[in-house]
Amino acid sequence: MHIAIAGNIGSGKTTLTKMLAHRYGWTPRFEPVDNNPYLEDFYADMKRWSFNLQIYFLNKRFKEVVEIANSKETIIQDRTIFEDACIFAPNLHGQGMMSDRDFQNYKDLFDLMMSLVKLPELMIYIRSSIPTLVAQIQKRGREYEQTMRLDYLEGLSRRYEEWIADYKGPLIVVDGDHCKFGDNPEDFKQVTDMIDAKLFGLFPME
Repeated sequence: MHIAIAGNIGSGKTTLTKMLAHRYGWTPRFEPVDNNPYLEDFYADMKRWSFNLQIYFLNKRFKEVVEIANSKETIIQDRTIFEDACIFAPNLHGQGMMSDRDFQNYKDLFDLMMSLVKLPELMIYIRSSIPTLVAQIQKRGREYEQTMRLDYLEGLSRRYEEWIADYKGPLIVVDGDHCKFGDNPEDFKQVTDMIDAKLFGLFPME
């Protein structure tokens, strides 16, 4: 089974992935951030490095999708291939930080990959406002993220909402502004109750 966690930068995806992996005994797959050879360069000069970064993520994410499809374990994934292609790349293109030529090249490659990809058995979307995201980005203190432009983050939030409004698979939405699952056990239980109802309830996956 494939469980995925989606959400903007700083929404708490990695924290929730770790907590759910521990709670259910699922195998976690984390976003390739720490060893990403493009990330610092990208935040310093988005227009120069946007295509390189997105191709790197697309490559890593597609490899993960293939491995998950062939696995007998239940895997919980921190961010998905859909977010890269439906949110991050179009946002860069829309803000003039990826050329038409590069974006079309990227989109053609993604469309080919999608012919081999299934939706997860459950998507968990963490919805967070910009002030919450900014506070959490500052709190975790990644130096390269401190130069992030606010309009970049706002553009991502708009595209996340558009994407999730049209999402066709099984979905749970977590209110990241008020559900402090990382700090409050009762809030975390609210999340697991929703998951239990969706995956294991009387009428699962509806």
